[in-house]
Amino acid sequence: MFFHIVLERNMQLHPRYFGRNLRDNLVSKLMKDVEGTCSGRHGFVVAVTGIENIGKGLIRDGTGFVTFPVKYQCVVFRPFKGEILEAVVTMVNKMGFFAEAGPVQIFVSNHLIPDDMEFQSGDMPNYTTSDSSVKIQKDSEVRLKIIGTRVDATEIFCIGTIKDDFLGVINDPATV
Repeated sequence: MFFHIVLERNMQLHPRYFGRNLRDNLVSKLMKDVEGTCSGRHGFVVAVTGIENIGKGLIRDGTGFVTFPVKYQCVVFRPFKGEILEAVVTMVNKMGFFAEAGPVQIFVSNHLIPDDMEFQSGDMPNYTTSDSSVKIQKDSEVRLKIIGTRVDATEIFCIGTIKDDFLGVINDPATV
């Protein structure tokens, strides 16, 4: 799920960036440092959408660096238990498959794949139905349900299932 939230960060800026472009330099450094990172509490920062406030800078003794408190708005992505996502399969093995939905990696165990699908080994491992009408392989698009999440300080891991109604393969690259 995507959220629009307000966060704060102390930004250090080198004296060479002082001048009439100080604010622009501070904003571009903030975007470079923050976008694409993950915090366990808020999720993945997708984009900085605006600056609410830049406080007065504090000069660091001996270095000349200045620390500015910056309050900014951003869009974050954080998956929750029970959420339905569309993802792309990245790896298939006999234990299940891994899929990615944006920056989140999701593992779907073979116990959470419908019983009528069997693992087929070979040069392109996949899960296939008995009549070969549906196939899950690398680069397949699947709709899955998150049944568990684990949050670290800098990463979010998920467990998913395709065993419920209206879940499973959306687009198979072999048939396109």
